[in-house]
Amino acid sequence: MHRLAPQVKIVATFGFVVAVVVTPREAMWAFALHAVLVVATLAAARIPLGFAARRLLVLAPFLIAVATLPLLGPPPDLAWGLSRSGLWSAWNITAKALLGTLASICLAATTEAPDLVTGLERLRVPRVVTAIMGFTVRYLDVVVDDVARMNVAMRSRGYRPRWLGGVGPFARSVGGLFVRSFERGERVYLAMVSRGYAGQMPATPGAITASWLPAVVVILTAWCVAAGALVLR
Repeated sequence: MHRLAPQVKIVATFGFVVAVVVTPREAMWAFALHAVLVVATLAAARIPLGFAARRLLVLAPFLIAVATLPLLGPPPDLAWGLSRSGLWSAWNITAKALLGTLASICLAATTEAPDLVTGLERLRVPRVVTAIMGFTVRYLDVVVDDVARMNVAMRSRGYRPRWLGGVGPFARSVGGLFVRSFERGERVYLAMVSRGYAGQMPATPGAITASWLPAVVVILTAWCVAAGALVLR
């Protein structure tokens, strides 16, 4: 999993997520098979389930909002004021969100951020998009370090935001960070142009044909499950 070409993993993840999305909400057995496929992929990549579970916490606020659908959705037609349609909607959104997020976690855990950009380039994503993403990945740490230094400098000068009046200095620091980042971008771009940059980074070799086999297996398996669910609907 870790040695596969990034474009192969991107295509496999996208194909799996689309198959999950088109699966009917009533086909619980299909979602169970999708979950088995995701867990098997995590196991093949040697990603601990605890690691994936911690990353799933990002969905907690979203799932809390979804949990209100049986109560705030269509008129209740079940006990305790619950709505059957609301329950199905909550289940549908929760199952697909969890499976899609697990697939994304597997992709992110086995692929470095620069490799993801390279994979998108090999998939013929517009150069402007990949260039922006590449520079964002490369300079995100620089911006984070700037934020940390500005925070230390503000606190060393007595900045203790405890009420709404503390928003002013914070807003000015954000504006200063934006101007500094913009000027740094201009300097970096001029330096690259002076070294022969013409709008695209040097080309990288593509994946060999045999390396697409895992993506084909994952996509075919997920779509067979989705097609079976649609036929039996």
